[in-house]
Amino acid sequence: MALNLEQKKAVVSEIASVAQDAHSLVAAEYRGSSVDLMTAMRSDARKSGVYLRVAKNTLVKRAVEGTDYECVKDSLVGPLLFAFSQEDPGCAARLIKEHAKENDKLEVKFVSIGGDLLAASELSRLASLPTKDQAIAMLMSVMKAPVEKFVRTLAEPHAKLTRTIAAIKDQKAA
Repeated sequence: MALNLEQKKAVVSEIASVAQDAHSLVAAEYRGSSVDLMTAMRSDARKSGVYLRVAKNTLVKRAVEGTDYECVKDSLVGPLLFAFSQEDPGCAARLIKEHAKENDKLEVKFVSIGGDLLAASELSRLASLPTKDQAIAMLMSVMKAPVEKFVRTLAEPHAKLTRTIAAIKDQKAA
């Protein structure tokens, strides 16, 4: 179904607003994928904070102008599915990687993060990035370690004195 000019403008503005705030972009060719697999992927995308869209490449070229994803304009060839990460940089990559295992027709074409266009082989590296909650947990454990060590160091003389007194008591009792 052909879009009229107003609908095209709406698609461009929608993708542009999403691209402005997105952390990363994964583009994959979906030619030959079944409707059931695509529906399942869209459902998982909504749950994981990924904006998933199939759009004409000419509209996407216009939409990414002035964003970090302007570098992908020359790579837009063929029918592509665009996945923009909105929660954390790796969520779109994890989604596409997971569904590519089930759907051999889903072929990653490129990945973009931070204004850099990366090869499709970088998908697994991007997918292995921690989620926001995991990153906060890692940071908190790093921040907590020196405090724990300091507390153990302060408590050790008292513990050593207690063990020494207990050993003397046991020796005199024997």
